[in-house]
Amino acid sequence: MKTALDRRLLGRALTELANAGVEQLLEQSSLPPPEASARRIGLTGAPGAGKSTLAGRLALHRLRRVGGRVGVLAIDPSSPKTHGAILGDRIRMDELEGAQDLFIRSLASRTASDGLTDNLPELLEVMDRFAFDEVVLETVGVGQAEHAARLHVDTLVLVLPPDGGDAVQAMKAGIMEVADIFAVNKADIPEARRFAADVRRMVTLARHDAEGWRPPMLLTSAHDPDSIAALSDAIDRHFAWLEASGQRDRNRLARRKYRLRRWLERRIDDVVERQPAAFFELPAEQQVAGALQQLVAT
Repeated sequence: MKTALDRRLLGRALTELANAGVEQLLEQSSLPPPEASARRIGLTGAPGAGKSTLAGRLALHRLRRVGGRVGVLAIDPSSPKTHGAILGDRIRMDELEGAQDLFIRSLASRTASDGLTDNLPELLEVMDRFAFDEVVLETVGVGQAEHAARLHVDTLVLVLPPDGGDAVQAMKAGIMEVADIFAVNKADIPEARRFAADVRRMVTLARHDAEGWRPPMLLTSAHDPDSIAALSDAIDRHFAWLEASGQRDRNRLARRKYRLRRWLERRIDDVVERQPAAFFELPAEQQVAGALQQLVAT
């Protein structure tokens, strides 16, 4: 039986990691791996699609239906004044806070430009260490660049606004190709069904492996519990497919590769920023050789 969730301790751990540098991240990585990993559900899509409210309703439904401990990490654009999260997502989810075993945390996007946040792999690992069964990750909402979210979650839900024709045109080269579930949100708006039919045709025309997963097209509304249940059912079906196909193990390997790349990128940034102006007057070959030598030495 799980011990009671220490929200204060978890909050401090997330704050420390959100602000951590490369050295602190490497110290964290030396800890024994968590005993189990939470199932991760990602919600992404254009701003204004209603992701925040939908994420909260979905998390509450998963908590009541699946049980266990459910967390929501909602990534907000960084505040230009404090460089922290503006907390718009948290405000929209406040009514859910009374639910036991449901934890909600807004995170600033900080320097990340892919709809995510700095040190996300480590932040998600902390949720595993605190024995969460499921984590809902909501991205900022910046368009096709958010395909990076695919690496961090088991199931990626693309949430579309009911009049999102222009949004699809902007996103289809990226995120449209990697989403596991499509959800046209705010389904009570008249345009929603027509737009959902357009998206369904696009999904049908896309190439799929014979044994692969075929993304379902759903209509959702935060005010319609049945639509939230239908979305939850689709997520369960996708989880089952991941386990049966072995794709979840392949996804975990991709996450490890991403994490290593991010560590190396952060190290390289540190080395480059430490160089004096004269260093950049050297021939390109010498700059690369010198930076690599310093990178190995650190």
